[in-house]
Amino acid sequence: MKLRRPSTKGRSPTLAASFVLTVAVVLGGLAACGEDGSDSGDEPRRSLPRGDEPVELDPADFTADIDHPYLPMEPGTRWTYREVDEEGNVVEVVVVVTTETKTVANGITARVVRDTVREDGEIVEDTRDWFAQDEDGNVWYLGEDTAEFEDGALVSHEGAWEAGVDGALPGIILPADPRPGMAYRQEYLAGEAEDNGRILAVGEDVEVRAGSFDDVLRTEDTNALEPDVVEHKYYARGVGLVLTVDVQGGSGREELIRVDDAPPSAGIGPLGRPNS
Repeated sequence: MKLRRPSTKGRSPTLAASFVLTVAVVLGGLAACGEDGSDSGDEPRRSLPRGDEPVELDPADFTADIDHPYLPMEPGTRWTYREVDEEGNVVEVVVVVTTETKTVANGITARVVRDTVREDGEIVEDTRDWFAQDEDGNVWYLGEDTAEFEDGALVSHEGAWEAGVDGALPGIILPADPRPGMAYRQEYLAGEAEDNGRILAVGEDVEVRAGSFDDVLRTEDTNALEPDVVEHKYYARGVGLVLTVDVQGGSGREELIRVDDAPPSAGIGPLGRPNS
């Protein structure tokens, strides 16, 4: 798995205001499945948000315990990835599901997932991402606290955001019952972060350094602010994200090397010292 948030290019610095979203209700029974992410079953489901559509999210409908079949987040799980960019530079990415939770500005208690990027052993980016699962099983992305480093020194918090602050809207990382054609926003902050996802296929096979996986879900990630950039991500059932490939606007590849158990202290240190 790799819970790298969507591209941080073009995002604003850390959001510090306390503005809370005024939102509209989008609950209701939905028709046959289509690109709007609707469901043909009898149970009503929350529609998948798109663009700048407001949503009303009741914190009572959410949990920080995430058990999505393609995106399980058991505290203490650690994924290690190898990323090679189009210039051939190699970095290591370590993602840890921590024991910590955070109540974000919109009132939802989220799981804290630590994402640390190292190049030549030095930390270049360190992030706390916040995720929660709703009662339907959708996994929501609620924000991040991020820091970038050069030569060991903090140089930027660019890309940080929090649902419910300065108009930032939460989004979906994976819908509860992913099927080809489903489309959804991953996050939204006008002119700064406008990332989207779409389900492309299920039941695929993928081979990476960590092994071979079947029953793999493939998604397409795009950014409305960078329309020429497209990524495909591959999620293995029971494992999570195992592969990310640039298919347009670049040639980078990031693949899972191993998944193991992290020590209890992993991921809970300050930014720049993840203890992972």
